[in-house]
Amino acid sequence: MMSKNASFKQTRWRALFAASLLPILNACSQSYVVLLADEDGSLGKVSVTNNQGSTVLEKNLEGADLSGSAGQVYAVSQARIQQDFGSALASSPQKPLSYYLYFEGGSTQLTPESAADVPKIIAEIKRRPVPDISVVGHTDTVGDEKLNAALSLQRAEAIATLFTETLPDTDKISIESHGEKNLLIATPDNTDEPKNRRVEVTVR
Repeated sequence: MMSKNASFKQTRWRALFAASLLPILNACSQSYVVLLADEDGSLGKVSVTNNQGSTVLEKNLEGADLSGSAGQVYAVSQARIQQDFGSALASSPQKPLSYYLYFEGGSTQLTPESAADVPKIIAEIKRRPVPDISVVGHTDTVGDEKLNAALSLQRAEAIATLFTETLPDTDKISIESHGEKNLLIATPDNTDEPKNRRVEVTVR
């Protein structure tokens, strides 16, 4: 809970920190705010303001009491965060993860490197209690546009098939075909670009 005369605000990365900024009433009835880095290590700022002035949090695991003196910050231990916020963090939605799988030219055969990545994706699917998967197929610009649209669909369907054993409920797998549109690497027509021969898999 927040003190009646105190407020806090985030600057610049407000949305990124919505899940990481957690005020709480602790055993001493003292509310505080702690700033956590996002999973990619990015960090914004939090300004805590009360009738004594403002305090800016700029470091990971830096905390301030909502009714504390201006400028008074302290380090919050992982153990305390787990104790105070463990339940809330555990119930936070998992972030979507995206993967690129690449294909040999003009076929639905994965490159050896991408074939080796498939078990990693399946493991991520298994890790999620209610997974939702999006598979989008693409091609490079070599050949006929309509044939490429069909090929990108075949690629997406081939990859989705790999997941059906893990996720029998195929309603949770959406498939799209973008053909030679939405190139990852911009190229002229009839250009053999391996990075464009891909399927994008998003696991939510």
